[in-house]
Amino acid sequence: MMPALFACSINKTAMRMVSNVLSSSSAGTAFASDDDPELVGDALPFALKLYEILIDEIRDNPNIYLAAGSGYIMYANAYVQSPADMLPDAAFDKKEIMTLRAQKLYLRGRDYVLQGLEVKYPGFTGSLDNAAMTEFLGRIRKEDVAYLYWAAAGWLAAYATNPFDVSLGVGMKKATAMMEAALRIDEAYGDGVVHELLVQYYGSLPQSMGGSEKRARYHFNKAVELSKGEKASPYVALAATVSVKNQNIQEFTELLNKALAIDSTRKTGNRLANIISQRKARWLLEHRRDRFLLDPNEGEKK
Repeated sequence: MMPALFACSINKTAMRMVSNVLSSSSAGTAFASDDDPELVGDALPFALKLYEILIDEIRDNPNIYLAAGSGYIMYANAYVQSPADMLPDAAFDKKEIMTLRAQKLYLRGRDYVLQGLEVKYPGFTGSLDNAAMTEFLGRIRKEDVAYLYWAAAGWLAAYATNPFDVSLGVGMKKATAMMEAALRIDEAYGDGVVHELLVQYYGSLPQSMGGSEKRARYHFNKAVELSKGEKASPYVALAATVSVKNQNIQEFTELLNKALAIDSTRKTGNRLANIISQRKARWLLEHRRDRFLLDPNEGEKK
């Protein structure tokens, strides 16, 4: 019996060590600084399932929940929803299937991140359904802002796949509260990535549902400032939302060209994200006629 118990203890210790390594910041940097989106896209599913295996064995490591959750959300966005958005109208059925899959992955990621918050702050997930959430958000420490960001990002992205989903719509106040708390605690987190998320949030929603061009532009300026203009995604976010809403093709084009002008060859923590965002910027420019009423002779708005 003793050898078996000893072996079990060793296995647990080994899995805990693997869990700590895989959920460390250096592991995330290995993906984020890569310059080959396809390589990362092929590797992520294996990594995500490995995270889930570790979660089943080690339930008290909040970082592994965060790694799994953020991984699912990133994968859904870069490798499921974005390709779906780029499909032609004729591929409607495939697009619908991929979009639904993206939504499920977003929610899967969100739920893992929320479980991580529950480990760090027992009772947090229960507070989501009552007024105690505000009190819990007031207790979040600066080092835990990543949990708020990723939980909100997954929640909002899932809702964006189907704004008519009432069950997801009722959760938007909770996701917004998490974003506001993250800004209050550390607005510079991730080089202003919370501001970037708010560009998409306020820029995509109609005014009747809380959208605001003024707020979207404010958060865009903060995102560019905090990232020192070295991230392509804020430019793409504003172009794809506010510029399209206003049918301002000149601004749309200028923003996307600024995104494309960013040097994505430098090995930074934003390298992979920049490459993926620039791919989207090129696609948006190539398909701008789908979003604007253009004069075929002059290329300007009618």
